[in-house]
Amino acid sequence: MKYVVSHMREGERLILGIDGLSRSGKTTLACGLEQELRQSGIATCVLHMDDYIVERAKRYNTDCEPWEEYYRLQWDVIGLEERLFRRLKGTGILELMRYDAEKDSHEIQRAAVSEACVVIIEGVFLQRKEWRKYLDVVAYVDSSRTTRFLRESEITRRKKDVFVNRYWKAEDYYITTVAPARLAELVLHN
Repeated sequence: MKYVVSHMREGERLILGIDGLSRSGKTTLACGLEQELRQSGIATCVLHMDDYIVERAKRYNTDCEPWEEYYRLQWDVIGLEERLFRRLKGTGILELMRYDAEKDSHEIQRAAVSEACVVIIEGVFLQRKEWRKYLDVVAYVDSSRTTRFLRESEITRRKKDVFVNRYWKAEDYYITTVAPARLAELVLHN
């Protein structure tokens, strides 16, 4: 928390990205940090990138390889840049389309963002070139593939081929092309 507070400027908004691969501990870190900041009297707003994925038909069974669907199609990358990332510093209300998995559709979500606060955005692939420039500070949560896989439910672990062909190939691509641990200001080993 001290690291985050040291980057804050009085009266200004700080955009903190928490990046890491699937099951690395991003959400846990974001929630814990939010609680600590609020207890210290610092306003916060937490956004989870998994809330803004696209409908299933746009990210599964396309003409792309499964790993490309996950990396390139899971989110409307350009749309989120325009509707979320570019607006992080200047608006008091963010209006976003939040994904409802049960309905496989979106509903409008409004998030109030005070002028002087910490906006915490957590999600996988957060340092992709389209989004990184909007983040003031990024913490990368590093965790081994084995550890992360063991955090999945037993039922989910039985579908290892999905991990091999979809998730892990996309993660390898991200690590190779973006080098998120190198770009981040802070790397946390979990």
